[in-house]
Amino acid sequence: MMRTIRQAAVIGSGIMGSGIAAQLANAGIPCLLVDLAPTGLTPEGEARGCTLQQPAVRNRLAISAIERLTKASPAPLYDRDFAGRITPGNLEDDLARIGEADWVIEAVIENLSVKKELFSKLEPHLRPGTIISTNTSGISVNAMAEGRSPEFRKHFLGTHFFNPPRYMQLLEIIPGESTDPGLVKELSAFCESRLGKTVVRAKDTPNFIANRIGTYGLLMTLKIMLEKGYTVEEVDAVTGPALGRPKSATFRTLDLVGLDTFLHVVNNVHANTADPDEKAAFAVPELIKSMVAQGRLGEKAGQGFYRKEKGPGGSRILALDLNSLDYRPQSRPASGSLKAAKLAKGAAAKTAALLAGKDRYSELAWEVLKPVLIYAAGKLGEIADSVRDIDEAMKWGFNWEMGPFELWDAIGLERSASRMEAEGAVLPAWVKEWIAAGNRSFYKREDGKLFHVSEGRYKSVEFPPEVISLRELRERNKVVKSNSGASLIDLGDGVACLEFHSPNNAIGADILTMITQSVEEVRRNFTGLVIANQGKNFCVGANLMLLLMEAQDEEWDEVDEIIRLFQNTMYRLKRFEKPVVAAPHRMTLGGGVEACMPADQVIAAAETYYGLVEVGVGLIPAGGGCKEMALRASERVGLPEADLQPYLSRIFETIGTAKVSTSGHDAIKLGYLRETDRVVMHPDHRIYEAKRAVLRMAAAGYEPIPEKKIRVIGSEGKAVLRLGALGMRESGFISDHDLLIAGKLAHVLSGGDVPAGSLVTEQYLLDLEREAFLSLCGEPKTRERMQHMLAKGKPLRN
Repeated sequence: MMRTIRQAAVIGSGIMGSGIAAQLANAGIPCLLVDLAPTGLTPEGEARGCTLQQPAVRNRLAISAIERLTKASPAPLYDRDFAGRITPGNLEDDLARIGEADWVIEAVIENLSVKKELFSKLEPHLRPGTIISTNTSGISVNAMAEGRSPEFRKHFLGTHFFNPPRYMQLLEIIPGESTDPGLVKELSAFCESRLGKTVVRAKDTPNFIANRIGTYGLLMTLKIMLEKGYTVEEVDAVTGPALGRPKSATFRTLDLVGLDTFLHVVNNVHANTADPDEKAAFAVPELIKSMVAQGRLGEKAGQGFYRKEKGPGGSRILALDLNSLDYRPQSRPASGSLKAAKLAKGAAAKTAALLAGKDRYSELAWEVLKPVLIYAAGKLGEIADSVRDIDEAMKWGFNWEMGPFELWDAIGLERSASRMEAEGAVLPAWVKEWIAAGNRSFYKREDGKLFHVSEGRYKSVEFPPEVISLRELRERNKVVKSNSGASLIDLGDGVACLEFHSPNNAIGADILTMITQSVEEVRRNFTGLVIANQGKNFCVGANLMLLLMEAQDEEWDEVDEIIRLFQNTMYRLKRFEKPVVAAPHRMTLGGGVEACMPADQVIAAAETYYGLVEVGVGLIPAGGGCKEMALRASERVGLPEADLQPYLSRIFETIGTAKVSTSGHDAIKLGYLRETDRVVMHPDHRIYEAKRAVLRMAAAGYEPIPEKKIRVIGSEGKAVLRLGALGMRESGFISDHDLLIAGKLAHVLSGGDVPAGSLVTEQYLLDLEREAFLSLCGEPKTRERMQHMLAKGKPLRN
C-alpha cells in the first residue's frame, strides 16, 4: 500500500532542505519551502527601498535557495522549469500553509533544542494524519518527539536523505517508539516509487546505518595508515575500485564530505555510545583535529588531504605529506596485488585478487577490511535487523559495490573468520554460532529466491512486484536465446526482454544478430518485446574498436556492411508487428539511442544521460539516428506550409555539439525522447513499467507503425545549417575537421540536394547517413579521434 502525498512542505532552505524540495519537485509534488524571516535588509534591498514587510524580503532565504537550484551543478532538478513547483515562504507567515501539506519535512540545523522548539511551534497547525519527519543525520528521533502529543508521535519519524538528494539513492527511514508501523510501510513504498529511493529501515541509534559504519571504516583506515606508515595515495589506491569502492576512495571522499562534517558525525557517536571500546574507536585522530583547526576542510576550502594547484602548464593535484604536513606531487603506487585487482572483473574478484597478494598493499587491504566486517556484524540487531539493510545502506549511501556482508561471503566467510581469530580478533558471538551451525554464508539462493540473515535466521528477500530482476530470471532458466552479446529472457505474461551484456553493452554483430533472432522468436511465441538491461549503463554506443580496425585496414565494404546491418536491424525492429518498448538507464549514447528509437515507446529512468554523440569521434549517427530526428521534426511541424527550418536547426545543433541529456526529462526537451515517452523515478521499476506498456498496447489491438514520407528542408535549408557552422568556425569555436563533419551532418538532416519541402523515404535518408559515415571513416583526423577515444576515454579536438 502506498500513501498518497499531493503536496509537501520542507522547513529549512539550506543545501539539504532545498535539495529535498527539488527532488519532491522532480517527482511532480508541489512543495512549500520555508525558512526564517530575515531580521534585516541586505545592502541591495536597502538601495531598492525595500521593507521588511514585503513578501519578497520575508521569503528571501527560500527565494534565494530556489534560484540556486536552477543554477547549481550538478543540477538538483531534472528540468529547471520544475523550480516552479516550489513555493517560497517563511516560518512566521506560513505556519498555516505548512499545515496544509500531507508531508512536512524538517531540515533545519542539527541541534536538538532548535528542532524541539520548531515542532512545538508547528504542531498546533498540523492536520490529523499529517506526516512529519526529520532529516537529521544522527540526532535521536525519540528525543525529538519528547513532549509532543500522541497524534504527533504516531506520525513522526526520521527520513535521512543523503546529499545530494537527487543523485544519492539511499533513504534511511527511522521509526520512533510510537510511529505507526503502517505509516512506515506506506511512506517507504511512496519514497521508493515516487522519489526513486532505495529505502532501508534503520533503528534510532547514533548516525543510523551508513554513516555509523562508514565513519568507523574511515577512522580505522586513518588509524592503520598512521600506525603502519602508509601514504595518502597508497591508502586511496587500495581503498578505491580495488576494494569495490568509488574512485574517491578514502581521502578524496573525506575532502568531498568536508573534514568538519566528518568531525561532527564522529563526535556524535563518541558522545552517545555507552560502549567504552566504541567510544575509543570514535575518538577523533589528532591529525583531523589539527587539519580542521588550520582550515584544511577539504574541497570547499581548497585543501584537505589533496590540494589543487594551478600552474603555467595547467592545474595539478598535490597530496598531503603526513610527515611534514606540506603538499607534494602525487606518487603512483604500483604492485602485483594492485595490478591483479585492476585486471579482475567485479568487486568480488577484485577484492579476492587484492587479498591474495603477498605485498604491503594486500596487507593494507586486509587490515582495512577486517575491522569493518567485524564491526558491521557486531551492530546487527542494534542499528538494523537484517544484513541486507546494512549492505544496501553501504552500497547506496557510500557507493560501495558490495556491502560488508556480501563482501564477507565473497572472500569466504568460514576461511576469513578463522584467519581473523588466528590473528587475535574477537568475532561477534552470533557470527561464531552461525558458522558453528553449518552456515557458510550470510546470503543464499534457492529456487531462484534470495535469502539473507535477519533476526538470527535466513529470511527470503521479498521484492515488490515493480522490481523485476533479470539475474533471477536467468537463474530460473527463463533464458530463451543467448549469445555473447545479448540474451532473450521470458518476463512472463507473454512478454520477452532483450538484454545486452557485451562489454560496456556496446553494440556489435552479436547484439544485432540477437535482435533479429528475438524478433522472429517474439513473432512466434510472445505478445511483445522489452529492450532493457541492468548493467551499469544501458549502452555506450556501437563497437568503436571494430569500426576503427576496419577503417584502418581500409576495408570499406566491411564498414558498409556493418552500417547496413545496423540500419536494417533497427528498421526491422521499427516495423515489427508486435509492440516494442525500450527502457534505457544512465549512459545511453550513440548506437544505444538508435537502439531505442525504433521502439513504440521509451520508458527511461530519470537518471538517463541520452545523446547522439558520434561527432565526438569524428562521425555522424548512421544507425537511423539522423533519419529518426528528421522524421520527428517533420511530424512535429505537420502542416506543409509550416516552417521546418527552426526545428532542424535545433536538431543540427544538438547532434553537432554532441549534447547529452542531464536527465530523462531533459532528453524529452532536447527532442531525443518524444512527448509520448515516459520517465520513471526508480531505475529498478523500468522493466516492470515497460512490460506493462507492452501488454497495454497488445490489449488495445496493436498496429505496427506505417512508413511515412519525411518532409525535408532540402538544399536551401542545408545552406542555412552550413552557414551557422561556418560562423562558428570563423569565431574559433570549431576546427576545420568539425566544419567538415558539420557539413556532412547538414547534408543528411536536410535531405541532401533536393528542393525544400520534398518528401523522401526513410531508406533515402538511411542511404545518406551511410554514405556520410563511410566518407568520414576515410578521414585520417576521424580515425585519430576514434583512436583517442578508445585510449583516453574522452574526445579529441583536432
